[in-house]
Amino acid sequence: MIQFFAPDIARTLTLPESDSQHCVRVLRMQPGDMLEVTDGAGHRHRCRLVDAHQKRALVEIVSTETILPGWSQEITVCVAPTKHMDRMEWMVEKLTEIGVNRIVPVLCRHSERKEIKVERLEKIAISAMKQSLKARLPQISPMTPVDKVLSAYSEAQRFICYCDDAVERRQMSHLYIPYTDVCVLIGPEGDFSPQEVSTALGSGWKPVTLGPERLRTETAAIVAADTFHIIDQLNQK
Repeated sequence: MIQFFAPDIARTLTLPESDSQHCVRVLRMQPGDMLEVTDGAGHRHRCRLVDAHQKRALVEIVSTETILPGWSQEITVCVAPTKHMDRMEWMVEKLTEIGVNRIVPVLCRHSERKEIKVERLEKIAISAMKQSLKARLPQISPMTPVDKVLSAYSEAQRFICYCDDAVERRQMSHLYIPYTDVCVLIGPEGDFSPQEVSTALGSGWKPVTLGPERLRTETAAIVAADTFHIIDQLNQK
């Protein structure tokens, strides 16, 4: 099954140009053919193609289904962007497939990358959402200073992962409470500065480790997100 993405489909009944081209030029769909379109907000529409225009394919909505995510809580991954952008893009793709609500790029003192293109990451997330047949697109925030992140998400479980052994850390999997809003903070390749760690601990963030191995930034973000889902699944009633 191929899924198309059109955030305003219920209002415009029109596919965006990229999806129109894929529908008409690549798949050679014709008027009367059925297709599925998600708005990225949790709805999947079963549609009939009306006008096979290569730039603005027109559809009519036959039925609409609300698709609940496979998790009930808010999962936020805050992560310092990697030096090489292709690793960041790969991370966004995999986090979207695994399932998170929000991805927050974080600017830290030791960050190798100071700027990101949110639009590019959103395209990666859209593609991953369609490929994995999800109906909800994760929110990707602009680059956010670490101080703002440390003062946010106070209603959620908050974990900070880092490599410095000066402060005792516990296994995150031992502290995470299933089905509860959660935010995990992953630092840059050069790790957090001592001041950033001190501020985080003073703000109520729990110092954790993901295991004995040292992981790349993007790998740590993926392992953390998947850990939440695995623990939730193990605690299903």
